[in-house]
Order: sequence, then structure tokens, then C-alpha cells
Amino acid sequence: MAILQAEGIQKRFGKTRVLENISFELEQGQALAIIGSSGSGKTTLLRCLNFLERPDQGRITVGGQVLFDAADPATQRESEVRRKRLHFGLVFQSFNLFPQYTALENVTLAGRLLAKEREDFKQNHKQLYAEIEEQGRQLLSRMGLADRAGHYPHQLSGGQQQRVAIARALALHPDILCFDEPTSALDPELTGEVLKVIRSLAEEKTTMIIVTHEMAFARDVADQVIFMDGGVIVEQGEARQVIEHPREERTRQFLSRYSEN
Repeated sequence: MAILQAEGIQKRFGKTRVLENISFELEQGQALAIIGSSGSGKTTLLRCLNFLERPDQGRITVGGQVLFDAADPATQRESEVRRKRLHFGLVFQSFNLFPQYTALENVTLAGRLLAKEREDFKQNHKQLYAEIEEQGRQLLSRMGLADRAGHYPHQLSGGQQQRVAIARALALHPDILCFDEPTSALDPELTGEVLKVIRSLAEEKTTMIIVTHEMAFARDVADQVIFMDGGVIVEQGEARQVIEHPREERTRQFLSRYSEN
């Protein structure tokens, strides 16, 4: 059974069509890469899945639970949005770390806030905070940043900041980890650091959606690839098939232009 089902997602900003009838499924433990030119709707799709944007039409189901249905107002309550976002961990292009917090504090912040909502918080807050901190340190260690826990974002390289952002996204154990062009703000050397982490997550069968401009990475790491253009899915299928032997002319033109750059 698919962990994620997106059915007929549509989104417009004013009269501009950004997403039109987007439908796909993602299996547990698979990595899906979404490729396409700037303005093709890739980021908007991630934002709709993470409820940073509300689709105009469509349905989003995670683990058999309907999180959004444009035909059902009960699934659109603002009071439920934060809870629904817990299903998705989102890693942004530009890190989005809080500059006033250390790496460890950035990773553990959401967990500490959620802990305060527990009924047993008052009597167990010390233990809860200790567990959250230990988990945060383990995640930073997993990212190769055990010795950077007490550093602030301005004391970290871009690659280190993005790895902190990945640890932060993993901290709440999301069903699906989403990356929005996670290397676009990095130089080639630092890009390698981040792609290595994502590759290791794929090897561990972390369920992921990766919006990326790294074609070779998408081919080698993703299980499936979706090519978007003009707000629609033009082609989707097995990663190597789509990137090395695309069926659609628009896909071939995009990949040809990309290889020329």
C-alpha cells in the first residue's frame, strides 16, 4: 500500500495555473525525485503536501488517512494544519535555521514545544527534555556534526547548516521527508556533503520526495522520477528509464537543455 497518495491536486494564484491535476503515489521506503525547470510547480507541490499552501482541488492521503480533501471541509480546518504537517519533514533551499539558537537547539526546538502539550509534562519535563536532547545529539552525530552541537548557524558552513536542517526535519519522525532543492544554495564541495547524507538516507529506505536539479543524483538514488512542466506531470516512472530513455518530447528537450548547461 502506498504511504502517500496525491490525487488531482490543483493550485492557482489568481489567474495563474501553478498545478493542474497532479496525481501520484509513493511507496513506503522509496525515494521520489521531482525534476523540471524553474516555475514548473515543483516547490508549490511540496508546499501543498506540507500544507504551507492549500490546494484548490484534490485529495492527499498519508498511510490511509485522508489529510486533505477539497470536497470535505472537515479536512481543511486551520486548527488541524500543524498536526498534519507532522507527517512531512521539509528541508528548505535556504536552511531556515533560527540564528539565535545553536545547532542542537534548532534540532530539538519542535520536540520541546510539543512536549509542553503532553499531559505528563509537569511531572516529567526533565526526563522528556533529556530524551529530546539525547535524540538531537544522536541526529547531529548521524549528520557528522557531533562536534558542532553548540555552534550557532553563523559559525557553520552552508553544508553544515543544511545538515542541521535535515537533522531537524528527522527529529519528529515524519512519514515522508521532503527536500526542496537542498543543494541550490551551496557550492560544489558543500553540495557533495549534503548529497552524501541524502544518499545514506535512501540506502536506509527513508521515504523521501526530493525536488532537485542534480540529474545524476536523481538517476542513481531515486526509485522514481517525476518530470513537471507548466504545472503538470509530463512523465513519471523508474528513475533511470525517465532520465536515460525519456518517452515524452518535453522531457527529452528539458534533459537535453540541462546537459548543455
